[in-house]
Amino acid sequence: MSKGGRDDRAGAVFGALSDPTRRALLAAIAAHPATTATELAAQLPISRQAVVKHLGALTDAGLLDRRRAGREVRYQFTPGPLSDAVDWMTAVGAEWDERLAVLRRQLGGAATPGSGPRGRLAGR
Repeated sequence: MSKGGRDDRAGAVFGALSDPTRRALLAAIAAHPATTATELAAQLPISRQAVVKHLGALTDAGLLDRRRAGREVRYQFTPGPLSDAVDWMTAVGAEWDERLAVLRRQLGGAATPGSGPRGRLAGR
């Protein structure tokens, strides 16, 4: 899998999860699978149309699966795309760990939390 593809999917997940309403919807669907937009709208102070719009963003990011059951559309949480976001965060964290380790070596190991002038003054 190319790095760009994983980054794009992670970006879509972060974009979808940037909205608190979408996070609430995702949590509700994860807790109660096969939920409809009407059932979700009854739990939130927004219209059914707004719920459907948010569900579309979550579906586009791959976080939800839509299944038609007669006249209803039921939504199910699909956690797979979250792994792309976790992988991205892990890679960025590892890069920063490496950079900080290099900086620590260049400073001779003297840069430890609380060892600088501010750290000593903060304890007074």
